[in-house]
Amino acid sequence: MAELPLQQLEALRNQLEQETDFLTTSIQQLKLVQTKYVESQESLNKLGPKNAGKDVLVPLTSSMYVPGQLTAVDRVLLDIGTGYYVEKGVTEARAFFKRKVEFLTKQIEKVQPALQEKYSVKQAVVEMLNQKIQHMAAQSASPAVTARA
Repeated sequence: MAELPLQQLEALRNQLEQETDFLTTSIQQLKLVQTKYVESQESLNKLGPKNAGKDVLVPLTSSMYVPGQLTAVDRVLLDIGTGYYVEKGVTEARAFFKRKVEFLTKQIEKVQPALQEKYSVKQAVVEMLNQKIQHMAAQSASPAVTARA
């Protein structure tokens, strides 16, 4: 890395910056989805026979609701992706969300070491870049000092 010219170090730093940004965004998105599954798991805990007949607000959009009533508290519809829904019992739904949370946790654990490694390499490149810039500045300043003497 010390033999690389300044332009290549800059390009490497930019590439590593893009990769760390991508991995950071990926982890954030995985955590966001994981949080939604955890919240869904927690919502299932509130669903039970004692809540049958209770009034609820049913979302039509993210900002519009209509009043409704809980009737079938032993079955739920799960969004399994790409617009598909599956009806499951509460126990099956809990197992589904548990699997999803575990899967996402494993994916996050796989991506984090790669992010840490890329970040460490980026830091090393930045340090090398700064050293080269300082060395070049010192070299360009030294002729001016000898010219005055």
